[in-house]
Amino acid sequence: MGVIEPEGLPAVKLEPLYKLQNLAVLSDEDMVSYQRANLINPASPNPSVETLLHAFLPHKFIDHTHSTAFLSLTDQPNGETLCRDIYGDSMAYVPFIMPGFKLAKKAAEIYAENPQVDGLVLHKHGIFTFAETAQQAYELMIEKVDQAERDIAEFANKLNFDSVKLPPQIATTASIAPLIRGACSQALGEGEHLRFICSFRSSERIMNFVNGKEIHRYAKQGVITPDHSIRIKNTPMITTAPDANHLEQFKQELDTAVNRYIDDYHAYFKENNQRLDGIKTELDPMPRIVLVPGVGLYALGESKKAAEVAADVAEAMVDGITGAEAIDQFEALDSASLFDMEYWSLEQAKLGKGKEKPLARQVAVITGGAGVLGVAIATLFAENGAEVVIADVDGKQAKAVANAISPTAIGVACDVTDSKAIDQLYQTTCETFGGVDIIISNAGGAWQGKIADLSDEDLRASFELNFFSHQNIAKQAVKIMQAQGTGGALLFNTSKQAINPGANFGAYGLPKSATLFLSRQYALEYGADGIRSNAVNADRIRSGILTTEMIQSRSIARGVSEKDYMAGNLLGLEVRAEDVAQAFLFHALQQRTTADVSTVDGGNINAILR
Repeated sequence: MGVIEPEGLPAVKLEPLYKLQNLAVLSDEDMVSYQRANLINPASPNPSVETLLHAFLPHKFIDHTHSTAFLSLTDQPNGETLCRDIYGDSMAYVPFIMPGFKLAKKAAEIYAENPQVDGLVLHKHGIFTFAETAQQAYELMIEKVDQAERDIAEFANKLNFDSVKLPPQIATTASIAPLIRGACSQALGEGEHLRFICSFRSSERIMNFVNGKEIHRYAKQGVITPDHSIRIKNTPMITTAPDANHLEQFKQELDTAVNRYIDDYHAYFKENNQRLDGIKTELDPMPRIVLVPGVGLYALGESKKAAEVAADVAEAMVDGITGAEAIDQFEALDSASLFDMEYWSLEQAKLGKGKEKPLARQVAVITGGAGVLGVAIATLFAENGAEVVIADVDGKQAKAVANAISPTAIGVACDVTDSKAIDQLYQTTCETFGGVDIIISNAGGAWQGKIADLSDEDLRASFELNFFSHQNIAKQAVKIMQAQGTGGALLFNTSKQAINPGANFGAYGLPKSATLFLSRQYALEYGADGIRSNAVNADRIRSGILTTEMIQSRSIARGVSEKDYMAGNLLGLEVRAEDVAQAFLFHALQQRTTADVSTVDGGNINAILR
């Protein structure tokens, strides 16, 4: 609601909707069609499934929330009694009914019997308040929620769960996130995987919840309000506490937990679908929330945005169940009701699923990401759906680039010649997104001078940046990719210098040649893990390396004008950073190409591979 635009709030003609109260039954399909037929703007999205619920109540302003404090009260075996004790006759009480026409009609009937009430209590669903002004309706909502919060506060001494015994050294979230992300991916066959992006949350409240001895009882009953099922499914997956010294054991236990969760979901679907004569098609069985004792909770989504929404809902779940358990005992809706909500077509339609972009569900790390070429690559990858990490020695500029290309991209300061900085880069990436799928090893720098005149210091410095940084970036990425078990792509910027050395440029060309060989070594040794390794061989791109001064120097070394130097290829065209970015995108998408070198130079016959 904080960012929704006016077009996202479709306005409807109310008078025709009022007439629907006279009907005995109305199908979901007819309800949607009738509401669409009465849109003020026919191009607007579908009105809410609760439009009639609001329309059938006579008040001008109606507030509706799923307050976690309120849900702690109603999600009890005696939830209605508790609510009546608190609110008395100031509220009317509606039993749980699936949203839509039936609920709207029942709520209107109950209100008509008690027109003096301030609002409605919808059992195990939410709370309504209404009035003739927006401020009055809002203030009533605050009053009712405050009452619920005060009631829960009386049980503050019961808000802490008894904790399980934890290992003396708990593993870090960065070390287990790739394991969770990999275990929860779906193998589609032929080397393809359906991945998820992670969002990690931890706090005192969350730790109290996930460390509870009875977590399997209170966390596995169901969601606190059925609307949450489309975001986090009906139950979370619960793991063992990860011992930092026994991660392989945790990985095995994690795989067991995932398989158990999938089996339980299949059984849940089969049982409830039979009740409906087998008309439903099973959704993917993977969990959306993973609770890890000693660490916190992980939310999974098809994008970072979706994972963040799921994490927000999961935090509400933690608060709602904790409050319910403090009062008495959490009780969710029965399995059949939860299934009907999860598989309700109108509820699933809220997700607005469309065709995913080519790099959706993948995390790409780009070194040298704040440079001209890095920005072009990052922009293109973000446009194609990747979650992007901009790594650059200039951390401030890295963050600026990230903010410019995507709301979910992040910028990280990283000197790629510093192994500790690389460790921190991957730690931040795993904590933020859960892992990594694509590495564009692009950072580099140029040293000039005749090879016999170069100092050992300069040559070693060039090798540190133009070879060893690529090696250190790649080897750390491989470890994460192996932990995930879903393959990945290593993409190296090797430059034309790796193929066709230029005069006075040996300090740059020598390590670039080694990096080209490095890319093929990774292809050879890690192809069995589904990890592809390819290189892009570009030439004469205006960038941080090829500056105006460098262009002038190289054109003199070649004995040509600056214009002819930049367009000195078979096509007679200057190659742009965007052209090179397309080559990296090609390799990120090609699932059956490895040990390859793509040349982007407009055609340089002296630099062809032979």
